[in-house]
Amino acid sequence: MVEILLQLTKQSGFYQLTWQEAVMIGIGLLLIYLAIFKQAEPLLLLPIGFGCILVNLPMTGLMSSHPVGLFYFLYKYGVSTEIFPLLIFMGVGAMTDFGPLIANPWTILLGAAAQFGVFLALITSMLIGFNLKEAASIAIIGGADGPTSIYTAVKLAPQLLGAIAVAAYTYMSLVPIIQPPIMRWLTTKKERTVVMEQLRPVSKIEKILFPIVVTILISLLFPAVAPLIGMLMLGNLFKESGVVDRLAHTSANELINIVTIMLATTVGGTMRAESFITLKTLEIIGLGIIAFGGSTMGGVLLGKLYYVLSGGKINPLIGSAGVSAVPMAARVSQKVGQEENPGNFLLMHAMGPNVAGVIGTAVVAGIMITMLLH
Repeated sequence: MVEILLQLTKQSGFYQLTWQEAVMIGIGLLLIYLAIFKQAEPLLLLPIGFGCILVNLPMTGLMSSHPVGLFYFLYKYGVSTEIFPLLIFMGVGAMTDFGPLIANPWTILLGAAAQFGVFLALITSMLIGFNLKEAASIAIIGGADGPTSIYTAVKLAPQLLGAIAVAAYTYMSLVPIIQPPIMRWLTTKKERTVVMEQLRPVSKIEKILFPIVVTILISLLFPAVAPLIGMLMLGNLFKESGVVDRLAHTSANELINIVTIMLATTVGGTMRAESFITLKTLEIIGLGIIAFGGSTMGGVLLGKLYYVLSGGKINPLIGSAGVSAVPMAARVSQKVGQEENPGNFLLMHAMGPNVAGVIGTAVVAGIMITMLLH
């Protein structure tokens, strides 16, 4: 009897469990804790955390590299083909209002300035030993755009996908903590109290033409980014056209929710102990904060320049929203502005650079992919 019990024990997962896998299960539990009890990007961190637990349970056949495992097929047909990130981008487009950007086209430069952290992280990554493709994938974390980070990592450094995705989404959830100290450090009280003029109304025809024109222009300039921009703008065209409400609703709700479950769980499934518990993972986490902080600085510094050039009519706080964590970064601009002036309402002004950041990060990713794969 004892012999049978010993044999059964040896054939169980408990006997096969390594300390590395136990650590990864702990990390998965931590991500679930942050999602549920701290509400840190719960739609993403919860399935990522559970996927991390699943893939590190021994003898389950769920490993993403297993030719018959669940994660193998989800990764092969949804992530490596880039279908999941692109479908999520369509959903994001269906939920996005580009009106503030159309009303103030100059705010697109704030979205561009907020890519400073991407290039800062790119250089830093190369200096500490990452190759160019890995460095480019890590750097996109600075854009605070999860789908674009995943898309770029799949193209350039799939072996780092798990660490990059976790870093990107974790820092996105920490926007309200990371950004305000940087914003206050770089601006004066006088600058933070500036009240901006109300945005002009944007016509329906402008909103319809915007996704069409942007898709054509950006895709001609940067062909590699056409899939990302195209799906983002298709979703937005669904929303703004007013004639396909069912498609717009499905893109912004059922479809994006279903794909988010599959994408996030599969990303968690890439977090295998042997590939995740490495010095590189810790370095990626550290580089992520450099990228994110640098992007916030770049947007605020250009905002300060706008403040000077406009004669004090533009509040530089809206520059921090150039990172594409929509709409969280815009809300942070609003919150910090109201702390100095309770009657100040910066949200709609900050939404301009916020949605510009989505486009800016996609363009930067497209340029990197074009340069490094051709």
